[in-house]
Amino acid sequence: MLDLSFLGQTILNGLSVGCIYGLIGIGFCVIYNASGIVNFAQGAFVMLGGMITYVLVSLNVPLILAAAITIICVALVGVIIERIVVRPLWDRKATMFVMILATLAAQIVIERATLIVVGDQPKSLPVFTDLPPLRLFGIAIGYQTLWIFGTSIVLIIALGLFFQKTLVGRAMRACAINREAAALQGIQVSHMLALSFALSAGLGAIAGILVTPTQFTAFNVGTPFAISGFIAAIVGGFGRPFGAFLGGLTLGLAQALAVYSLGSGLKNMAALSVLLLFLFLRPSGILGSAK
Repeated sequence: MLDLSFLGQTILNGLSVGCIYGLIGIGFCVIYNASGIVNFAQGAFVMLGGMITYVLVSLNVPLILAAAITIICVALVGVIIERIVVRPLWDRKATMFVMILATLAAQIVIERATLIVVGDQPKSLPVFTDLPPLRLFGIAIGYQTLWIFGTSIVLIIALGLFFQKTLVGRAMRACAINREAAALQGIQVSHMLALSFALSAGLGAIAGILVTPTQFTAFNVGTPFAISGFIAAIVGGFGRPFGAFLGGLTLGLAQALAVYSLGSGLKNMAALSVLLLFLFLRPSGILGSAK
């Protein structure tokens, strides 16, 4: 017999995780639009978001302050990766394959460094609002879920305003359309590249901070998140930030329904099935590829 309340709970949980995938996917799109680079170190930013916040909270730093410090620190890590790893290869016009290997190597280095510093035990954060969940038609809505939904919506709106209304955002959009023409107009394309890494890393950190209270973080959680975010970006239309968010919701919902109907062992199969379905039927994604 179909349990509607349990199904509703499953859908809610899937959409919640999908928001995280969507934010990670947006990080992929921001860097790709500014540079044409696919940054597979994106998962490391998510891991660092939860891990650095955990370390600061364990040192009795208030959670809000710890989260703010973490976002800044992870954004700086993104800029460092851009300067040390990506920029030299970009200047030499390295191929996409080389760029992917370089960012994967950067992620592995960050993971190993995190393992050395904090160990291999999973870490978690307290929920942002420690109150009993709300009840609606038999569905338990935790306040952390509301934090995830609310923060995701605010970030989507803020990013839309940033790209549409600010000079820097418009410059980044110009780089996404035509980097050579943007350079001829006086836009410092190299600066936009550094900014895109900082923005992408900050988004990854926020995703990590939001999801860690509901799951856990460890030195090796970055790769699964990176893969899910990459799939979300492809499903939404690679290079389309809002499409990546829609792709994340689609992926999270598909995984949740697969777990509900087939068992947790087929969660990853559901993600790959969604990817293959879109590659066969609509390779440009939900909103169409940006390039």
